[in-house]
Amino acid sequence: MGRVLALDIGQKRIGVAVTDPAGIIATGLETLGVDALFPFLDAYLKEEKIDRIVVGWPVTMRNQPSDAIRYIQPVVKKLRARYPGIPLEQFDERFTSSLAHQAMLEGGLPRKKRQDKALADRLSAVIILQSWLEKEKFGRKH
Repeated sequence: MGRVLALDIGQKRIGVAVTDPAGIIATGLETLGVDALFPFLDAYLKEEKIDRIVVGWPVTMRNQPSDAIRYIQPVVKKLRARYPGIPLEQFDERFTSSLAHQAMLEGGLPRKKRQDKALADRLSAVIILQSWLEKEKFGRKH
């Protein structure tokens, strides 16, 4: 497996994470405004080969799509159309924001840093990607 890119798509910002070339470790790459996603990806994909894109998919505790789907689905549709050669997978993103804030708290980040929404979005993308990697490696459902 090569590099995998993960996106945590929000209304205003998109957290981006990527694996190392061996596809083992997820790292936060960038936090972008929604309008900056496709120019960023176009430039990034000219420099790096990506084997798959994983998009955080918002579902409720009852496994139903959440309200956030209304602004995520159009981005996913455009991703599929613009990059047809790259498989795209939707992955359950339940609790990623909570886990990101918990990680920042446990990491001892000062309050001001913990309130940085861009950092939280990027960390959420890392959590989505790391969870996806674990599922792929161990075959577990998250």
